[in-house]
Amino acid sequence: MKSYGYVSFATVICLAGFSPWAYADELSAHGIGLPGQKSQVNRTVKIEMRDNMRFSPDKIKVKQGDTIRFVISNAGALKHEFVLGTKPSLQSHNAFMQKHEGMDHADPSMVTVMPGQSAEIIWKFTNSARVLFACLQPGHFVAGMQGSVTVVADRYSPHTDNSSAPLTPPDEQHEHMHH
Repeated sequence: MKSYGYVSFATVICLAGFSPWAYADELSAHGIGLPGQKSQVNRTVKIEMRDNMRFSPDKIKVKQGDTIRFVISNAGALKHEFVLGTKPSLQSHNAFMQKHEGMDHADPSMVTVMPGQSAEIIWKFTNSARVLFACLQPGHFVAGMQGSVTVVADRYSPHTDNSSAPLTPPDEQHEHMHH
């Protein structure tokens, strides 16, 4: 039998109709953020994944513009994942994963973590939104292995519609007199 060599995960999933690069572009287009830079990390959030199909914590609050370093630990005996996304993107990706078991993630917005191991994702939250995260291993998502990041708007951020906000912070405002 002739061997055709090693085929990368990215090649397989692209041929199967799912591209991690397209997924990252979709996340950016939906305004949930971008891959972050280690030098810009504002905060580290530790997340533990467990075999009871839960993340701990499963609710996180950050400020718009924050770059978060997620340290994701797998405290269970099963393989788990941490995948950032919107509800539609996670549902679509989950359906894909159910048909293609055994795939691991290595993308700026997603990581597969083996039992007893840890991994990191650095993510910059550019817009106020509710960003979801989930484990897309077969059966985990539907079993409730999901969580959320609430991104609180920064009133003076250039990424927010500030049309009704003052141009300067309140402590720098002053009244103008007309002559």
